[in-house]
Amino acid sequence: MSEQDQNKDNRHHMNSMLMRESLLDKDVVRSTETPVVSMLPYAQVIKIGGRSIMDAGRDITLPVVDTLVDGLKEHKLIIGTGGGARTRHVFSIGIDIGMPTGVLAELAQADALGNAHILGTLLAPYGVVAIPPEMFGHLLPMFLHSAPGVIFSGVPPYSLWEHPPKTGGIPPHRTDAGALLLAECFGCKRLTLVKDVNGLYDKDPKQNVNADFIDEISVTELKKRQLDTLPFESILLDILPNGRLVNEFQIINGCDPDNISAALNGEHVGTIIHAA
Repeated sequence: MSEQDQNKDNRHHMNSMLMRESLLDKDVVRSTETPVVSMLPYAQVIKIGGRSIMDAGRDITLPVVDTLVDGLKEHKLIIGTGGGARTRHVFSIGIDIGMPTGVLAELAQADALGNAHILGTLLAPYGVVAIPPEMFGHLLPMFLHSAPGVIFSGVPPYSLWEHPPKTGGIPPHRTDAGALLLAECFGCKRLTLVKDVNGLYDKDPKQNVNADFIDEISVTELKKRQLDTLPFESILLDILPNGRLVNEFQIINGCDPDNISAALNGEHVGTIIHAA
């Protein structure tokens, strides 16, 4: 509409490429592909496993904490936590009595937040604390500007709106997915998943001593191989290829804390999964 036409009825009209379009139209959706702003390109997301690290007790957890303290001197860290054994227990109870997937997702949030507070207590002397989910995302840039790092519950806030899985009732978006989605949204520099295995194998290495280690692989190739078990949530294989700002993540063994320092410095010390 020309400026002359706008002024005929003295109304102001806002020009918008989507104003008269259906957001269900595939061509319209394709037309919205534009560069995306990286809000925190200098920050790294590192997810500390609940079952693999936190549940292992002081012998494993405290050296990881010491390594994070050293890392905070050089890096801005966004530290996610998993729920561990408590989440598996509540899933078992909830599934047994018929709880919907969305309810299970809400219950899992509480367990992961508990581990966030535990880790936050250990890192509090260094200015790092756990941030409640309801304020974490909106205030993350401010917190990270003021402190060397922050801690969050890795469970993404789908809550009752969690997607129903194809099989079973366990929420598909758990703490690995939460860490990836956060890194993607804020355009973070690097995503590291800290587990108790060296990375990805063609078989479960805890049950097969002859399992072959895979140091790097694409999502496409990994889907083709259809491995029986993965050391991370399979939903990541659907999320990663659609990312605009994060195109890979690394799985490392946190039982050797030196791996954490190396990964934060950009070294390849585990398995790298990349989108292409």
